[in-house]
This record gives sequence, structure tokens and C-alpha cells, in this order.
Amino acid sequence: MGGGDRRADRGRALATLPGVPGRSAGRLPGALPGAAGQAGAAVPLPVARRRRAHRHRRAGERRPRPRPSPAARGRGRAVRSGEGVHADRGGAERAQRGVAPGVRRRRIRTGGRGHDAAQDGRVDGVSALSGGPAPVVTPVFDLVGIGFGPSNLALAIALAEEGSPALSTVFLEKQEAFGWHRGMLIEGTTMQVSFLKDLVTMRNPASPYSFVSYLHAKGRLADFINQKSMYPTRVEFHDYLEWVAARFERQVRYGTEVVTIRPVEADGEIRELDIVVQSGDLTTYRARNVVLAAGLRPVLPAGVVAGERVWHSQELMCRLRDLPEQRPHRFVVVGAGQSAAEVVEHLHSRFPAAQVCAVFSRYGFSPADDSPFANGVFDPAAVDRFYDAPHDVKRMIMDYHANTNYSVVDLGLLHDLYGRAYREKVTGVERLRVMNLSRAVGLETRSDGVNVHVESLATGEVEALRADVVVYATGYRPVDPLDLLGAAGQLCLRDERGDLLVGRDHRVRTGPETSCGIYLQGATEHTHGLTSTLLSTTAVRAGEIVDSLASAVLEPAR
Repeated sequence: MGGGDRRADRGRALATLPGVPGRSAGRLPGALPGAAGQAGAAVPLPVARRRRAHRHRRAGERRPRPRPSPAARGRGRAVRSGEGVHADRGGAERAQRGVAPGVRRRRIRTGGRGHDAAQDGRVDGVSALSGGPAPVVTPVFDLVGIGFGPSNLALAIALAEEGSPALSTVFLEKQEAFGWHRGMLIEGTTMQVSFLKDLVTMRNPASPYSFVSYLHAKGRLADFINQKSMYPTRVEFHDYLEWVAARFERQVRYGTEVVTIRPVEADGEIRELDIVVQSGDLTTYRARNVVLAAGLRPVLPAGVVAGERVWHSQELMCRLRDLPEQRPHRFVVVGAGQSAAEVVEHLHSRFPAAQVCAVFSRYGFSPADDSPFANGVFDPAAVDRFYDAPHDVKRMIMDYHANTNYSVVDLGLLHDLYGRAYREKVTGVERLRVMNLSRAVGLETRSDGVNVHVESLATGEVEALRADVVVYATGYRPVDPLDLLGAAGQLCLRDERGDLLVGRDHRVRTGPETSCGIYLQGATEHTHGLTSTLLSTTAVRAGEIVDSLASAVLEPAR
């Protein structure tokens, strides 16, 4: 985990869909007034969109039907999640544009009306989750963002910067405060991506939310320049993220975990979604659009359970607080990527009496390809080329350039570790051991430590290593959007391989009866390529989603 270019390691009648609540009659305030950065605030959208809408405001004039844009292109057969029914071509095209029958595009309103079923703070009926009274329901938001890491933070900035009119917006984050890979904020480690690939610069170089603006505000701009480095430390970049997040704090609900998302059906159409959250009591946020940016989930090998002596690298720095540094600890680190190498280096340096054993199946740590030509795979233009490519070409690109991102190590760190091991051989005091061509095949947790069974892939012999702690630096996996979407996942279309169909604008394709938008930030590597979970195109992607929201907000035709 280095926080940069290489950080990654699913139509029938709606009444048959489980968990689809009906919508009560009446209307309630929709977009809420307020300033950007305030919860429920009206967040501005691109001026260009407003101008286009203005041309069609005259009484009785209907806006022209939009033609499919490049952002709506997609490949594969449209299959309704959970049904396996192929959609017809015309329906798929309308679905990927998000255009439902009987609806027309409209100018996004800064205010408006929704449904007054929630004006008393309740919805009719009984909660399917609690079995008791229905959860509190909020007014209807134009946009609810799920997760508030770098991706949705960049989206909040783009919404605030891109002009007028506005969307009422709120972000839901299960952490109690902003934090991004806190467990790997190792002192001295640097980002593996240029500071220019911050939250905004690739989209708006003049933004007041850039890393350069942060340095200026902190009084360190000249000092940073004097370093002659494009790569800030990870600790400093995290401080930058916190600095930006603090400016949007009133727009975020921290300590709020999403339980499920349910479609809201009315008159045969689904125009809104209910996001049920746990924050003390169950609460429902009703939204016309949702953006899922739930981040990454740590991966442990099958059968391995994290505990007091078994850690994933994501919790390293938090766990180490309780270990005395002078005790002769024994550590085993499993993994061959950047995170594993950083953990090995940090443990070896921080605990001068410790023994550290690195276990991985390769012959040695492999260097990352960060050459200029290869780095082009992280450019915004590369996303267009990847998206339009056939599936076999997509697979080829991923295979060719896996060494830019997966199970690879910065060359400087690689040389540092080798130098340490060699110097210890010279002195005869070997604290750093490398078990290559090996894999951990068993684990026994004892009261006084852990027994790690390591098998040699070359000989088949198994050696039992005694350790105080074993750290698995075994990577991450994007959170499955369907785990969060719940019943709303049945609205999503999939291709013949079972993958979600996602438009170039990051909007999940849905059936023609669905006009609300479901957007993904992350979990789109199969459609958008290597940058799906990385910082490289975060700023540009946020702008693309804002553009899509500006052009795709719908209302029923009158």
C-alpha cells in the first residue's frame, strides 16, 4: 500500500422485486438550501449545463431528445441482475443512458419538491430490517455519496467548483473521522504518485483544494520545492487529505454505516433509492442518485482469521503502539508486494533486537515498472482506450501491465532490503531472513505466540517458524457494490460474464423503468482499467461523474 498509482493489491414487474417499498402520496422538499460544504447543501453543477438548459426554458418548448454520448457506450449483452433475461438492444441503449419511458431531461433545479411522506420524519409501514417501526427518513437528496475517502472527497470538490445550478448532497462515512490507510502511515515512506495527481489538479489546476494550495496554506511551499521531489511523504499527503476533508465536514455524516439500499417504486418506475444506515437508530436517506465509493477490503488467505497475533498490514501502525521496542520480537511477514516490503523494512528498523522473516512464493521481490511509457497506462486518455477495447484486449492490457501495480516493489526499497540482508551476512548477526519460493500453509495460535508452517515450493519440505506476530501483507479487494446495493442490485444489468455493465461516465446501466442513477468509484477495473482503485484519475473521474449528473437528472414527463 503506497497510496498511489500502484495501490490496489448485476425485467419483470417491479412488484416482484423483494425489498421494493411503495412511495407514499404527496410531496416533500427536495433540494435543500445552503452553502457548499454544509450537510444537505445545494452543491453547484457546471455552468455549461445550466446554459444548455436555459435555452429550453421558454414556455411550451420541449428540450430535444439527447443522442447517445460516448459516455454511454458499453459492450456485452445486457442481463438483469438475478434474472438472466437478455434485454433488447433498444432497451439496453436507453438503460445505459438512464432514460426511462415517459421521462424527459430537465434543467436541474436548485430547489424543488419531493414527497411529503417523510415530512413527519417517518415512512409508512414496518422496517424490513428491524421488524419494528420504520426507520427515520430524511428529505430527498439529489445525491447521496457512500463512503468519504479520496474518491468521494474529490467528488465533493468537483460539485462545489463546477458552477450552478445545484444538487442537494450528503456523504455517509462509517469511520468516526476522516482517515485513509492510517495503519500504513509509516514514517518516511513516500507516495508512489506525483503530488500533481492530487484530488483536483488533473481536472482543475487552479483549484484552491490542490496539494500546492495546501502547502501554501501551511507555509511550506518553498520548503517543499527545495526538496526537488514530486513525491510527498505518505504522512504529509494524508494531512493534505484531512485539510481538504475538514472544509466539507458539514456535508458528511461520519459514524454512519450503510446497511442496505432499496428501490422506491411509484407508478411502475423507480426514480429514487432508500439508503438505510445504522447510526444509533436506523435512518433512511432517500436519494435520486447514489455514488458508491466504499474503497478496498483487506484480503487474508482462506482459513486465516485476524487476531491479537495475526494482523493484516492495514492495521500495522495501530497494532505496533502496544509492543515494546527493545524486546527481541520475532516477526513473520507474508507477501511479496510494496506493502510487504515496507512492513519488513519498518519492523527491522524499529525493533533493533527483532528477527524478521519475509515469506513469499517468488524467487525475490520484483521491481515495479514505473518507466515513462508504462506510466501512460494511468493517464486519463488510457481509460477511454481501455473502455472501448474488446474484452480480450482488456485482459491483455491488464496482464501486460500488472507489474506496474501488483506484487511489485519500488526499486530503491528493494535495494535497501537486499543491502541489509547482505550486511548482516558479513557481520554474522542475521536478523533479516528471506524465505523465497515458499508459502505459509498453516497457522497455530498459542498463548505465547504463533507457529507458522512454511512450505518450500522447491522441495515440499515444511518448516515451523515460531513468531510473536505474523503480518499478512496480502493485498486488498474492492468492496463488491452488490453487497451494499442489496435489493437495489437487482436493478443493475450485467454482461454475459456476470460483470456489472458500467457506462463510460461510471454510471451502472439499469433497466428502462429505472431513472435514478447508481455510480461507482472503484470496482470498475473490468470496464475502466488499472486506475479504478488508484489516485491517478480520481480528479478527472469526479468531473466526469458531475457532468453525467448534470445531464441525467430526470423528471416525469407531464
